[in-house]
Parts: sequence; structure tokens; C-alpha cells
Amino acid sequence: MLAFINGFGLGFSLILAIGAQNSFVLKQGLRQQHVTLVVLFCACSDALLIGIGVGGMALAVQALMADYTYILAIIAASWLFSYAVMHFRSAWRGDYDLDIMTTPHKGLSWQQSIMTLAVLTYVNPHVYLDTVVLVGSFSIAYDVLGKWHFALGAMSASFVFFATLGYGAKYCSRYMTSHKHWRVLDIVIGMIMLAISAKLLMLSLG
Repeated sequence: MLAFINGFGLGFSLILAIGAQNSFVLKQGLRQQHVTLVVLFCACSDALLIGIGVGGMALAVQALMADYTYILAIIAASWLFSYAVMHFRSAWRGDYDLDIMTTPHKGLSWQQSIMTLAVLTYVNPHVYLDTVVLVGSFSIAYDVLGKWHFALGAMSASFVFFATLGYGAKYCSRYMTSHKHWRVLDIVIGMIMLAISAKLLMLSLG
């Protein structure tokens, strides 16, 4: 149980920051489009990567990249910075399609949603740092059974987080009917991404 709780706490803390993937889930929840599919894809993807990390990939990555950790951090920081700029630019332009709140079926198809999430998830180096490397590395401290209890806790955190983010956003949809609210959302997301990017860069250079 302790390993499960520790895994849940670590997983939740790592995923809590709003990144490109999380912001997409939030916006799909606000639009009320393919929420269940989006939530399941993100949570199952995390579970898969956590399983790979805990299953031994972390040991291999640590041995192979021991002298190049800062490179991974710089790549992740650059990735997050680029998305922060995109959100700030969106807030500056303010060209939002507010019809998405009154026409739920307008927008991305379920295939387009999955393709977008696949790119945001599997092309993002930050997700590998969190799931495969960090969670996998922390699991090394446990025995065989405890290691998988730890992994199950981290996986559960992903399911809880994405379900809360996706379905909870629906209750906020009535507030997201003006350009002002969308600007605030983009600015907040951009600032969080920028802060995480700066932190990763400082750690890599320090």
C-alpha cells in the first residue's frame, strides 16, 4: 500500500502541470468532444510508458544517457517553450471560434483527435522523462512486488487526473463563451509551460 501511495503521489505531481497534452484534453472537455476517448487514450498511454519504465527501461536509459541528461532536459525545455509561445500568440490574436461551445459536433473528428494526441504524447520528450525515466528510476528502490504496486499507483494517478480534467471541464463550459475567458486560459497555460521550461533549463545548466 505504501508503494502504491508513493507511486500515486509521484505520478500525480509529475502530470499536474498543464502541458500541451493536458491543454488539449482540457479544451476537448470544454468543447465536449470525444471526452471519453481522449481521457482513455491519454491515461492508457501513460500506463504503457510507465510499465515500460518500471519494467527495466529506466535502468537502460540511466546507463546509456548518464552523461547526457542535460541534453534531454534542454530538449524538453525547448519543446515546452515553443508551446508556451503558441499559447501566448493565441491569446494575443484572440481569434477564437466560440461556436464550439454552442455546436458540440463541430470540430475535430475522433480520428483527428487521436492523431493529435498521438503526436502531443509520443513526440513529446517530456513525457518520456516523466514516465519512463523518472517513474522507472524511483521504482528501483522497491522489490519486485513493490515495484509494480508503485507502478500501479502512478498509473492510477494518470486515470484520475485525466478523467478529472476531461469531465470536470464540462462544468466550466458555460464560462468559456467569451474571448476574455479563452485569453485567460491561454495565458495561464502559457505561463505554466514557460515556468516549467525555465526550471528544466536551469536544472540542466546547473
